[in-house]
Amino acid sequence: MPARPALGAAVGAAALLFAACAVAPATAAPNETVAVDPTGRITPGGTVILSGTYRCTGSTGPVFVSSSVSQGSSSVRHGIGGTAAVCDGAEHRWENSGQVPTDQLAPGTAHVDLTLMELRPQGGLPLPAFHATGGQDVTLVAS
Repeated sequence: MPARPALGAAVGAAALLFAACAVAPATAAPNETVAVDPTGRITPGGTVILSGTYRCTGSTGPVFVSSSVSQGSSSVRHGIGGTAAVCDGAEHRWENSGQVPTDQLAPGTAHVDLTLMELRPQGGLPLPAFHATGGQDVTLVAS
């Protein structure tokens, strides 16, 4: 294929993907929420366990509760698992766990960011649509 048509096709594909991504994010409905419990756990081996509640409605693709944690002035965030969610309008519990290097987190105050995110089919591609986001400080206790 000559270079010009190939470049045109690549630019066209990128424009379509960009347009699809611009449509994908959803505004959270007032009754869609995600929250973390005020206390999380950390084991001596570095496993962090977080839990909380969520509520969402109207999904067409798979939905997940994801969480990340940071501590102190560090800008490093550690992803702590993901839980499949059911968007039926009822409040549900979630629990995520993940391993972090043992010298990265310790018992004490930490900040958790949460996302209730759907992989919504858009033109054959699963693109992220956010049902709810949140964040708050929690206390990590040794377990």
